[in-house]
Amino acid sequence: MKTNHISKYILRFAACALLSVTAGCTNLDEELFDRITSENFLQTREDVTRDFLRAFEHSYWSIQGGGTFMLQENSSDEMMTINRQGDWFDGGQFQRVHYHTWTAQDGFTSDPWNALYGGVTLATNSLEDLEGITDPSKFEMTREELDGMIAELKVLRAWLNIRLLDFYRNIVIVTKVKGQTEGGPQVSPQEAFAFIEQELKDALPKLSTNTTLGDNVVGRWTQGGAASLLVRLYLNAKVYTGTDRFADCAKVAQDIIDGKYGTYALESRWDAPFDYTNPTSKETIFGFPGSFAQTHWQYDGGMYFWMLPNLAPSYFGFTDFGNANPKYAMQPGRDVDSVEYNFALGKPFIKFQKYKDDVRLKKYKNLGNSKREGMFLYGYLPYTNPAGKADTVRGFKGPYALFLRDQVGKFLDAKPGTKIADKVSNMNNGDNNSGLYPVKYPYYPSDDQNKISSAYAEIRFAEIYYSLAECKYRAGDKAGAALALNAVRKRNYPAGSPSLYKANGSDLTDQEMLDEWMREFLAEGRRRTDLVRWGVFSTGTWWDKKPDGDNHTDIFPIGQNVLNASPQLKQNPGY
Repeated sequence: MKTNHISKYILRFAACALLSVTAGCTNLDEELFDRITSENFLQTREDVTRDFLRAFEHSYWSIQGGGTFMLQENSSDEMMTINRQGDWFDGGQFQRVHYHTWTAQDGFTSDPWNALYGGVTLATNSLEDLEGITDPSKFEMTREELDGMIAELKVLRAWLNIRLLDFYRNIVIVTKVKGQTEGGPQVSPQEAFAFIEQELKDALPKLSTNTTLGDNVVGRWTQGGAASLLVRLYLNAKVYTGTDRFADCAKVAQDIIDGKYGTYALESRWDAPFDYTNPTSKETIFGFPGSFAQTHWQYDGGMYFWMLPNLAPSYFGFTDFGNANPKYAMQPGRDVDSVEYNFALGKPFIKFQKYKDDVRLKKYKNLGNSKREGMFLYGYLPYTNPAGKADTVRGFKGPYALFLRDQVGKFLDAKPGTKIADKVSNMNNGDNNSGLYPVKYPYYPSDDQNKISSAYAEIRFAEIYYSLAECKYRAGDKAGAALALNAVRKRNYPAGSPSLYKANGSDLTDQEMLDEWMREFLAEGRRRTDLVRWGVFSTGTWWDKKPDGDNHTDIFPIGQNVLNASPQLKQNPGY
């Protein structure tokens, strides 16, 4: 495939799509064109490229849009959206997510279905257009180039379908949208799995590699990206279909590591996969391109910018987005008296503290020249206020300085170490001191030329190592698992650190494997999936969360709004 032609459109298209989404639609009058086909709608090579890219921006939005990120994180043992003295109670919806007491009447159960099928529909519509082109030379394209575009759209659709399968299991496979007046029937999880697997396998040889695309790879589905989706599919196959595919997962993962599908490499710094240089990083297997002036969905409200305490932007020196609003924080590891909880799951910050020399444990700080250190916000966050005086971050509910704690409670203006009378620590009894915050994607100051310039790294090479490690661990090869994990983990610790796993893997257990998935992929929108795969999502105990009555909560109900519009669909079991 020629590469530069498509790549130069990606960010430009993203900017236009962002305007169309944020501006909204005010004129809904319908104008019908019943004779438009791919033959007369697509007139130029540029038309084909725009048609090809149409589904990508919506798909980028779907990482946080439609509640997809919220449901993956808030239903797990990682993140929380607590009632902060009346803020973020929102009718108790986030508490229902945390306690797994959702119903089909909750709008958030419909939202991922609609968001993901929006992407599936757009991708399928564009596929029908491109597959309708009989003579690509009319568009100054070769058959190989056109087939490559078609393959990328099929991989994009497979990525969306995997997530639908993960959320709902009993889904609809969409292969045609033009001329359709009603939705199709649900298929079994086994049928959906087989369709996705075959679509990825068929597309894979028609895709370019990251080696071929070079610095134009960001936003492009490559052979490495398609193979990585097979790794995800096989890793969770037993949950999805009842059939173990760990051996297949291990084989594809090893092939990726061995360079069969392109040239990838792990970064030497933990923060590099999330930094402004990540579009050209060899660790980025698939990323959505972002920039300050154009699209940057991971920095928007549904995701990381709402994972910050009040006035945190002042601490960063980044003021372009205004103030922060703490929707998400990490679940606590300690009670209000600073005693560690005794449950095994959750407690994310304590899981990091298990290895004291972890460089990520430093408080996040911008160092200048597009550099930073540390991954967490905790304690006091000092800054210089508009009056030019030394100040510290304060909350909305009082003028006192905030001291961010790995605890949830009504601390208000209590100084660190002071015992408070109110011992209640639950989803309904927090304040703005409650909870710590991870900062994976940097917030460089407003005068930094690389502010808000990171791509969203949807698939990192590190995931392939961790998937291979899990497969080896499950097969009884703890030494092989430790080797794979340490290949990534060594960048988190000083040279010669005792925190690396022993060569024989003797310190690996089921719980340690789960904890390590949490440490490496904290707040990357996958925790619920990992807990389900390890069989503890509905049976486990973590902060303010007891086991569910049964395992029907491992998948979400199909929202009542969806069922009302599609009477051919059947509700998921248990709802």
